[in-house]
Amino acid sequence: MAKILIVDDSKVIRDLLTEFLGELSYQVDSAEDGAKGLKMASDGGYDLCICDVHLPKLNGYQILTELGEARGKMQFIFTDSLPDELADQIRKTTGFACLGKPFDLHQLTEIITQSLEKIHT
Repeated sequence: MAKILIVDDSKVIRDLLTEFLGELSYQVDSAEDGAKGLKMASDGGYDLCICDVHLPKLNGYQILTELGEARGKMQFIFTDSLPDELADQIRKTTGFACLGKPFDLHQLTEIITQSLEKIHT
């Protein structure tokens, strides 16, 4: 099963997604800020990163940029509670999904499935 990293400064979101995705048989780890998320993403062999746009230390876009080639095929799903220019920039320049908070878990599940399919194409 796929390995997913959740990077979000909200403990509630991290715990909710860890439990929900764990019940769907995904292997899930989490980080509470951008710097820790970047380190884990660099070291962990993740298939997917569900990443908040606005984070302490590094924002979601900076994580993606810093990973560069080390990202490999890892896919990203960005989340954002305050749609703004950074979220728009991420959507336009990366092609990755950006979900507004609060998001529907069913919708998230569909986007996860679509994102993971890209790894195998």
